[in-house]
Amino acid sequence: MSGRGLTLFRYRWLFVAALLCFAPAAVSAQNLMAPQAAVPVPAPLTPGTGTPGATMTSPVPLAPPSSPPIAQVTPIVPAGHVALAVAARYGRDAPAISGGLIWRVYAAKADTTGVFRLIKEDRGAAPTFILPPGSYVVHASLGLASAAKAIQLRADTVREMFDIPAGGVRLEGRVGDVRIPPGQISFDIYPGSQFDTSTRRPLAQNVITGDVVLLPEGTYYIVSNYGEANSVVRSDVRVQAAKLTDIVVTHRAAALTFKLVNDAGGEALANTQWTVLTPGGDVIKESIGAFPRVVLAEGDYHLVARNSGKTFQRDFKVITGVDGEVEVLAR
Repeated sequence: MSGRGLTLFRYRWLFVAALLCFAPAAVSAQNLMAPQAAVPVPAPLTPGTGTPGATMTSPVPLAPPSSPPIAQVTPIVPAGHVALAVAARYGRDAPAISGGLIWRVYAAKADTTGVFRLIKEDRGAAPTFILPPGSYVVHASLGLASAAKAIQLRADTVREMFDIPAGGVRLEGRVGDVRIPPGQISFDIYPGSQFDTSTRRPLAQNVITGDVVLLPEGTYYIVSNYGEANSVVRSDVRVQAAKLTDIVVTHRAAALTFKLVNDAGGEALANTQWTVLTPGGDVIKESIGAFPRVVLAEGDYHLVARNSGKTFQRDFKVITGVDGEVEVLAR
């Protein structure tokens, strides 16, 4: 191979490597829903035991193992063009991926501005691209998992199978056996284990209960935030290729409403400033209003209310699952 040809070959594969590494640093999981055809009937969720952490059901297939190969129909190819038929599977000897794919075909050589031009895009399970002969890079993505290949088209139809070893996770939060409403809990997903202290950016943020997040096979840790204070649970999970894993994250917490009143059971005073502190004086949450609702982790707290230039205080205790009101007497 000539020096120029070797340089071009290396250049193309550097582009392939860059495509494989490309993924948004923070992605809303609402855009990562698994295709309807690929999601089985949800497996029963295991009730939380009251201990913070994650409960995982046995993973179920994202697609039936016995699924027949996806038929690829080659359209009529006009003169001077070549057909490129592509499909993807979850790995060698694994089921075909039946939906949720995004295919992109790029020029193998950058233009004068240094950009690799996007030539075609398709969201089918097994599309066929009609292209002029030449060199291309094909990128296939499934959620946050992807694969890329450099492909040379000459005269005959080319068929390529892409291996994307991806799996799915579906998340839910509970306090004891009670399901936390979707709007009150969110999840962030990070690569690797929570015990790895290196700095990492989340792969997916603000994941909503019930969403399916598709990820490359591997280990991840989930940060679950119930409310906006200190009820935070971290859990390691293992994603298996072609499997959907339901994960129930259990919080030890309760939702409380604060009231500053002149008499027990009386009307709440408006324009009250609230500060929740630990017994040691660390600030947990600050808010303003007559009826602020705060989710707090189980434990002991000190509450400070300020109204009309006066300060009122009391201690209180949070018990898991016991929602209610905390009154502070303005006297």
